[in-house]
Amino acid sequence: MPADEVPPPAVAAIDPRLLVREEGFKGYITEFKRKLKGGELGSLPVVVALIIIWTIFQVKDSLFLSSANMVNISYFLAGTGMLAIGLVFVLLLGEIDLSVASVSGLASALFAIFATTHNINPWLAALLTILIGVGIGLVHGFFFAKIGVPAFVVTLAGFLGWNGLMLWVLGDTGSLSLADKGPMHILGQRSFFLNQDIAGAYILATVGVAALLLGSLVEQARRRKAGVPYRPTSEILARVVALAIVAYVAAYVLNKTAGVPSALVIFLVALIVCDFVLRRTTFGRKVFAVGGSIEAARRAGINVASVRMSVFAISGGFAAIGGLFLAAQTYTATLQAGQGNLLMLAIAAAVIGGTSLFGGRGNVWSALLGMLVIQSIQTGLDLLNMNQSIQYMITGAVLLAAVVIDSVSRRTQKTSGRA
Repeated sequence: MPADEVPPPAVAAIDPRLLVREEGFKGYITEFKRKLKGGELGSLPVVVALIIIWTIFQVKDSLFLSSANMVNISYFLAGTGMLAIGLVFVLLLGEIDLSVASVSGLASALFAIFATTHNINPWLAALLTILIGVGIGLVHGFFFAKIGVPAFVVTLAGFLGWNGLMLWVLGDTGSLSLADKGPMHILGQRSFFLNQDIAGAYILATVGVAALLLGSLVEQARRRKAGVPYRPTSEILARVVALAIVAYVAAYVLNKTAGVPSALVIFLVALIVCDFVLRRTTFGRKVFAVGGSIEAARRAGINVASVRMSVFAISGGFAAIGGLFLAAQTYTATLQAGQGNLLMLAIAAAVIGGTSLFGGRGNVWSALLGMLVIQSIQTGLDLLNMNQSIQYMITGAVLLAAVVIDSVSRRTQKTSGRA
């Protein structure tokens, strides 16, 4: 190259997200269309489905969106929702845990034995029960991650074995009554945040909105300092306003009856903590990495076996917590605990909410969205005095639709080169 010819300076690549945001509202519409064409649907399908379900049931029965019915929905979704949170972690690996329903039933029986038969402090009994659930999950994870037994087989064996242990623990009594105190009182139907104080729901709404605003501003400052794309203040304010509308409307509706059930508050706290773990910690990134590609994760130096075992331990722990929630609904531990369609509903909630069965994609908020859909269907059909068989068929159809959407979405992403 001649000395007088100077090569042109390299042009720095510009992140397309910055260009989109510079276009303002039009840019977001363009980005939204691009995501739809690329198969990145996110939570859109389940939100649309929820709006349709609520509209249909409200037209059929004006009591559906009443305060009392919304309180029922918000309370009864929490127990199965806890099982669904644990399943989300497992599904992110592309695996399945078929034992969660049996573990939840065993947990309720063990808690009853600890607290009632042996007179152990209820809070200590609850802690022991949850630790046993974590230990059961570790056993499943060990056989899966270390021995190489497929997760389906390991957890299917757990489904049968832990159910048998529950029957043996309860013995001839068949059921044990639980006192309305300690954790059972907090999780029971008669417990509301701040003792039915009308301020309770609005305090929760305010805390949620403030947390989103503060967290978004801190994240914006952090990313701006690092020189990477960040959300503009206008977008942050739009998100905060949207959450505020939803939160305060929900608070107003729930306050017209009794307020926010304590079980729902604990469920939401669990969602927030788990969402932070998955999105903001090294462990969460490892879970997504293993779910996306085991070989790539192994080459990156991730201890795949450790991640697998810990995920099943989390699933077992949340199954035990869910068992306590479900026991508190009737204040009894019975032989029917963990039976019926509980397992299928927990799996359906995670999948309907948007967590992929193929691994590597989803979030814990899927448990909330999925349970809102399922519990809304159950409650709506109960109001219409329709047979339970109809409920099963509709829930099954919604689950199939969710899996079909997930499959088509993944195929579309591969076609567009974004998978």
